[in-house]
Amino acid sequence: MTKEELLKRTKKFALDIIIFVNNLNQNSVNKIICNQLLRSATSVGANYRAAIRAKSRADFLYKIKVIEEESDESLYWLELLIESNIHVSNQIEPLLNEAKQLTLSLQVLQKQQSQETLNKS
Repeated sequence: MTKEELLKRTKKFALDIIIFVNNLNQNSVNKIICNQLLRSATSVGANYRAAIRAKSRADFLYKIKVIEEESDESLYWLELLIESNIHVSNQIEPLLNEAKQLTLSLQVLQKQQSQETLNKS
């Protein structure tokens, strides 16, 4: 996946989460979970933009690891929404799948970049 493709995917993921959360019933539990989901999901794209502008390879690797963690955290909040039966709809499945795919893609990217760093040493 190219840098531009990942930029688009992470931004789309954030926008899709914003729309999803905006359409949810806002009770006290939903507000807490949705706030956490919004923070982690929007952080993925914002931090990837920052990673592209990293000052060094080490800085890039650190930021990619943070992004991977934020993506995985988004997955966690989506799973909580499903498993607590707070919200189960056809809207959540694509978000869940994208969170999984982004997490895996970021893990691969981080491993590839780490290996390249080791090979250059």
